Amino acid sequence: MIAEAATNLRSLAEEAVSRALSLGATDAEAVAVESEEFAVNVRLGSVEQLTESGSRALGLRVFFETPQGHQTANTSTSDLSAEGLTRLIDGAVELARITSPDPFAGLPDYGPDAPHLDPEAWQARTDALALYFTDVDAIPPAERIEIARRCEAAALATDARIQNSKGADFDASSSHRVMVNSRGFAGEYRRSYCGFSATPIAQDSSGAMQSGYWYSSARTSKLLDTPEAVGRIAAERALRLLGARRVATQRCPVVFAPEIARGLMGNLLSAADGDAIYRNSSMFSGKLGEQVAGENITMIDDGTMVFDHTLSTGEAIRVGGFGTSPFDGDGLPTRRTVIIDRGILKSLMLNTYTARKLSMQSTGKASRGLAGAPGIGGGNYFLEPGDLTPEQIIADIPNGLYVLQTMGFGVNLVTGDYSQGATGLWIENGELAFPVEEITIAGNLKDMFRNVAAIGNDLDFRSSGAVPTVRIEGMTIAGS
Repeated sequence: MIAEAATNLRSLAEEAVSRALSLGATDAEAVAVESEEFAVNVRLGSVEQLTESGSRALGLRVFFETPQGHQTANTSTSDLSAEGLTRLIDGAVELARITSPDPFAGLPDYGPDAPHLDPEAWQARTDALALYFTDVDAIPPAERIEIARRCEAAALATDARIQNSKGADFDASSSHRVMVNSRGFAGEYRRSYCGFSATPIAQDSSGAMQSGYWYSSARTSKLLDTPEAVGRIAAERALRLLGARRVATQRCPVVFAPEIARGLMGNLLSAADGDAIYRNSSMFSGKLGEQVAGENITMIDDGTMVFDHTLSTGEAIRVGGFGTSPFDGDGLPTRRTVIIDRGILKSLMLNTYTARKLSMQSTGKASRGLAGAPGIGGGNYFLEPGDLTPEQIIADIPNGLYVLQTMGFGVNLVTGDYSQGATGLWIENGELAFPVEEITIAGNLKDMFRNVAAIGNDLDFRSSGAVPTVRIEGMTIAGS
């Protein structure tokens, strides 16, 4: 029977759950995924690497209830033959029987009137998120390669000082994900993605080199920028760093460009991770309901975001965010959660398991692969923007740093210590004066989040996370 069901992911997942229950499991959950991926790298006009692949796989989680809690085990396989699936199911059941009971393990406790268990309502919710577009699959391989070539060629043609490149890439993927469990939940959705980028290298008369990077990505090819525009921006980002030098060690304001601010402010969500809170390994441990950042900081995670776009042709389309999905890794509906509200830690990033440990309710932030238990992961996160343009934020800084790149892993979410190598542009008398490199910026996140002096109005969702330009006072720059 499973051999026939292998042609349909939904039937495959349902059969795996049913057979696990027939073998004595109290509960079971199956995740089935089918995906197709394409990636090409072009350097100096020639294809250096091309990958095209497809995969189908199934993950199974089973539970046995005992007075001390649930025994549980996880297995996964890409062998969807009848024999392979039997090994998967039998293996999960056998492993679960020998594990130690966990009082917090188990599937979510759905209410009797849970609306997402209604198949029609569930399908309507999924369709409204607009995650899949067929035009991505319709782009011929030759055209994908040509887009990468055009992007790199535009970068190389921007300036005579750009004669080399790390290459240009084009990536496309589509996936189909199904989740079924024994508590009545069954959901599925498709996703599409395409994007391209270029990384040109600029060289000055002394031989010093700098690289630049830019990209465009979307769920539908209709929203991609032109290859020429992306190539030119990547080139400009390399050129503006030529002639970089060190500056003296000092304390001064530091302005983080959006792509760097995204990672910096994303630490707010990492510190609010329920598992880290439970283990007392976060600087936010014991801080729920307390002020942890300045009053101008409101951080939101929203797995339901959909954006409206109007194309140059006048066509209006709706597209789901990069971090949007109808359900989380526990099979609960994704939701909008205000994590930090005007500086106060209002909510935590919780999945079902961690919520039980903390005697709380899940906030719909479970992440789930095929193997292993659900972890914690967000949807689309963003910092609420301010009213100032980036130029206005910089304008009243007599001396400071505008950060364009950071290097290293010097972030400690337990103590808050922050230290990273940086490259950027020096600010003098409110203007970007010259490029700087080989410096380190340092501070403590606890202080940095309270010392955000300005937030830009340039919020732009180019990935699942979006943060506008951010200015922080009183950071230490270690230079010459």
